[in-house]
Amino acid sequence: MKFLKNFGLVLLLAAVLVAWVAMPWYGALAVAVLLALWMLLFRSGAQTRSVAAVGISTLTQRMGSSAVIVVGIAGVVGVLVALLAMAEGYARTQRNAGSLDTAIVLRGASANEVSSALSREDIVQIEQAPGVARNAKGEAIVSAETVVAANLPVRGSPTGDSGSAQVRGISEAAFTVRPNARIIEGRTFQPGLREIIVGKGAVRQFDGLKLGATLKLGNQPWTIVGIFASGDAMDSELWADANVVNDTYKRGSGRNSATVKLENAAAIKAFSESLENNPALKVKASTTLEFFTKQSEKMTQMLRAIGITVGAIMAVGAVFGALNTMFAAVASRAREIATLRAIGFRGLPVVVAVMLETTLLALIGGLVGGALAWLIFNGFEASTMSAGAVGKLSFSLAVSPQLLWEGIKWALAIGFIGGLFPAVRAASLPVTTALREA
Repeated sequence: MKFLKNFGLVLLLAAVLVAWVAMPWYGALAVAVLLALWMLLFRSGAQTRSVAAVGISTLTQRMGSSAVIVVGIAGVVGVLVALLAMAEGYARTQRNAGSLDTAIVLRGASANEVSSALSREDIVQIEQAPGVARNAKGEAIVSAETVVAANLPVRGSPTGDSGSAQVRGISEAAFTVRPNARIIEGRTFQPGLREIIVGKGAVRQFDGLKLGATLKLGNQPWTIVGIFASGDAMDSELWADANVVNDTYKRGSGRNSATVKLENAAAIKAFSESLENNPALKVKASTTLEFFTKQSEKMTQMLRAIGITVGAIMAVGAVFGALNTMFAAVASRAREIATLRAIGFRGLPVVVAVMLETTLLALIGGLVGGALAWLIFNGFEASTMSAGAVGKLSFSLAVSPQLLWEGIKWALAIGFIGGLFPAVRAASLPVTTALREA
């Protein structure tokens, strides 16, 4: 019988956790409202209030053991949210580089710009495709671009290590197809000259990137004439005239990609179909939002997997801490609980009351952990190798409300697991046995 009871508890626990993982914040709010109504309107709920009030009032007398639960869960939530904020910040930085009214065109099955190649003839036909926006002169707003890698000294490296930076050769339309990009210091480069502008994210990552400095790229000296910001993945790049970049790196007249300003977001369908149905072209077009979102998927999934794995390992320790604390708390209140049951209190109010106590401690721990993660890591600058690109990507960690809610859900789940078994033991222990143990 005891085995069946424990097996039933495990099944209940598994079912609750599965439902809890999928539950949005408003679902949890609805559950809390229903619980509050039950405690206000029903006799068993009133009994739960009485038992819970006594238990919660004694928390200050058990400050040390209560702190074990709070600190343990705060640590789990803080680490989890911080690691997930890294994934969120990385994905957000990539997504911000795209939009629904711009498109990027790559060679056929190319997964990224580096592996793509477009000829001058390809670019001419892309400019003539339907759906391409045009400027006041009637010219297609298309930036045909070349992407190459450059090794630069990493800022702050004690051993003088170098890292890979992405250099993008752009056309005059580059700032039009990327309206977020703007010069914040200096000026833009002059076409035909070996002048370069650098993103503020690249300035944070690499040494020597300042106005007036000279860089050696492709065995040629380049002068930094400006610093730009865009608030997205482009912040980590260096931009120069595409023709000069091609000459320096012996790329001929071809380009890696073409970024296109569309007439509107709905124009992507006609634009992409026109290119894919053109027998003279072997290219694929997608919105820049779709492209950059896809570029971030693998890295984001890896970072989330790391965060959840580390959080789960720490959560196991927090659960055992909660179990130990709550079993001790229940044992210290055995006479009180036995007396309540002897005068007519049922088992369910006792179970719910003990779990409310654990849940309260878990909630406090979750709020503390989430608050610390937000204060310390929200906006924290980091960099990593950009999946599918040739350079390091600078990004800011983003502690979003959704991540904070995810952390709170983990905290409450730990509290539920840590309180369930002690609560059931308190409610099912025979009154005479409880009085003897006390």
